[in-house]
Amino acid sequence: MSTNDLGPLAITRRSASEPIRDNGETVGRLGDFWSWACSDLANNTMRGVLAEYLVATALGAATGTRTEWDTVDIRTPEKWRVEVKSTAYLQSWAQSQLSEVSFSIKPAAGWDTQTGTTSADVLRRSDVYVFCLLHHQDKQTLDPLDLGQWTFYVLPTRVLDERCPGQKTIRLSSLDRLGPLKTDFTGLQKAVAACAEGPR
Repeated sequence: MSTNDLGPLAITRRSASEPIRDNGETVGRLGDFWSWACSDLANNTMRGVLAEYLVATALGAATGTRTEWDTVDIRTPEKWRVEVKSTAYLQSWAQSQLSEVSFSIKPAAGWDTQTGTTSADVLRRSDVYVFCLLHHQDKQTLDPLDLGQWTFYVLPTRVLDERCPGQKTIRLSSLDRLGPLKTDFTGLQKAVAACAEGPR
């Protein structure tokens, strides 16, 4: 086997109706797997993926597939590089109190999905950060698919680099002091465009 055979897979969008097969016999559907694996939208991992999808949808960048290990979360048609972070007051598990709201802003080494190599440079590679807060605080009515339960905070990456160069996490109160554009889903594209294109 040559190394040419070990390059990145070409990932195409799949359909929920695709069969899971055993010796040619259908034993399930891909949609059944998705329902089994991805229904808990309040856990940290799946909520984060959902947040990326919501931002990608708002930016017209959700037509392909998600790249798990890319150096940024979203690449838009305008060539904006967008990093998405999410958090919430409520979790799937039993809580004695609401979770503290903070976001990761840690600079990181870059992984190149095409070459399978890591860059030694530790930095933030995006143009814009979108901080997604699932702000709803009533556990009985929590629904991450209800976009009215989300608030988005948009900030040029250079503001983080200037004001929080080596910082790993940021609380909501500290983020507010940096002057992000605060918006609902409808205003997200405009806010990202303002941060990506204009000086702040």
